[in-house]
Amino acid sequence: MSCSDSSSSIALKLNNDERFLSFEFTKITCGKEITAYTDYNTYCRGKTLKEIFDVPYREAVENLNAATEEDQFVLYLEWDALRSAIAQYLGADDESIDKDRCRIASIARDDKEGVEIIQVILPPRDMPKILPCDHSDSI
Repeated sequence: MSCSDSSSSIALKLNNDERFLSFEFTKITCGKEITAYTDYNTYCRGKTLKEIFDVPYREAVENLNAATEEDQFVLYLEWDALRSAIAQYLGADDESIDKDRCRIASIARDDKEGVEIIQVILPPRDMPKILPCDHSDSI
């Protein structure tokens, strides 16, 4: 049986000057939650949204020393979700962002807390078959 739960979400927090504070990323796959743990939050903290959006994935991998395949995979998910949230918020038109999959659920602004953007990321329309995590490569 293949995985059917492949949704993800991101909550992006900005200060009142719209500089990055933090994000919370969650991806559901094979019934397990993958959450942000690659230090990408720390790497982005204090940067402008444009600066973060313009960071190439390979540069993030190198700067965060994401050596393992798993670290690079989770970093890619975070990097892609954060860029999508930024593009949607700024109204940026970029062909690398799939606007049909990425949807802003809410934007809240508070004079004390800053800005919070919550986005849902839907699975691709033509999603390839996903095998369970414990599925053997021999089948």
